Amino acid sequence: QARGGRAGGVLARARAIAAEVGVLDAHNDLPWEVRVEYGGRVWGKSAPDLATLQRQFDTDIPRLREGSVSAQLWSVYCDCDHQNKDAVRVTMEQIDYVKKMVDRYHNTFKLCRTSAEITSAAGAGYIASLLGIEGGHQIDSSLGALRSFYELGVRYMTLTHNCNTPWAESCCSGAPAAPGLTPFGREVVWTMNSLGMLVDLSHVSPNTMHHVLDTTVAPVMFSHSNAYALCSHPRNVPDDVLVRVRKNGGIVMVNFYPQFVTCGANATIADVADHVEYIARVCGVECVGLGADFDGTGGVHTTGLEDVSMYPNLFAELLARGWAEEDIAKLAWHNFMRVLEGAEAAARSTPSPFLSESALYPNSTAAQRVCRLQPDTDIDEEDDDESGMFVRPRDALA
Repeated sequence: QARGGRAGGVLARARAIAAEVGVLDAHNDLPWEVRVEYGGRVWGKSAPDLATLQRQFDTDIPRLREGSVSAQLWSVYCDCDHQNKDAVRVTMEQIDYVKKMVDRYHNTFKLCRTSAEITSAAGAGYIASLLGIEGGHQIDSSLGALRSFYELGVRYMTLTHNCNTPWAESCCSGAPAAPGLTPFGREVVWTMNSLGMLVDLSHVSPNTMHHVLDTTVAPVMFSHSNAYALCSHPRNVPDDVLVRVRKNGGIVMVNFYPQFVTCGANATIADVADHVEYIARVCGVECVGLGADFDGTGGVHTTGLEDVSMYPNLFAELLARGWAEEDIAKLAWHNFMRVLEGAEAAARSTPSPFLSESALYPNSTAAQRVCRLQPDTDIDEEDDDESGMFVRPRDALA
């Protein structure tokens, strides 16, 4: 009974920290779940009412409030089946869904585009809402699409999902690809740096991780990944990359999905805490955050971390292990904010993102009608490099 009392006291402390500091999570797939299950509807009787408990999801407003979530990065994902087809349109529809959701529940959510707006919204009692693209296939190899998505509010992009793009290698596609980033891939990273859009390395291969870290002038993020040393899944981050992320000033946001926690079907809060502590030890306590992947794991959850109300359970485990409250506050909120502020600062000191006119697909009728899956070897352009890509050297942009 005494032990139970002590445990309850620790959980009460954890909830108090969460309530005071706020919880910021970098990855939630609710928009895709609503698209699949409800056709992306926000209004009407056929749409789920997020103001009430929605047990078919991991996420709704009552449980977000219970978990003290004050900022959420919503994934505006579309799956790899849309690559080379309608990925840009579907991505725009997913952005539109989040904006409709924010509009319907305008007393709860506030769409944010900057670190200052996050701080202001959370301070006023809103759940700050940001947009993240979960796969480079969603820009159809177009810097114009990338820049336009930024204008629509997107503030991070995962460079690949579980499929390669023509310019970046995924961790998990199983298909042959050029290792790491191509020259056009480096242009994508530079453009994101110039915009102030975070480069997300979850889902990419170790080659791509290293090439990005060789290229970027801004802090990077892993929006929902764990430590490879504890679970050797290709979605996780190897030690040599963790060391480089520390030097880069970036962040690894810990994923709660058991397959990435224990490499099995089951996981506990203690297992997730092991990843938090490992990343903090190798990369630094300023390097770790939260990217639970709620509503993106097919209903498979870590025991005790089944939905968005349960972040304080993880904080209680860390308190029991001797974590200082100030370090839990870093995990919950401050570390990501530092990284976003760093990306914003880098953008202010880099050339205009509109200087780059590099293109994989030249702006001509012949090139644009070619199926992306079947490159047309008859296209002949003077400015193509030996890789077959139409890439303008970065030095020419100065």
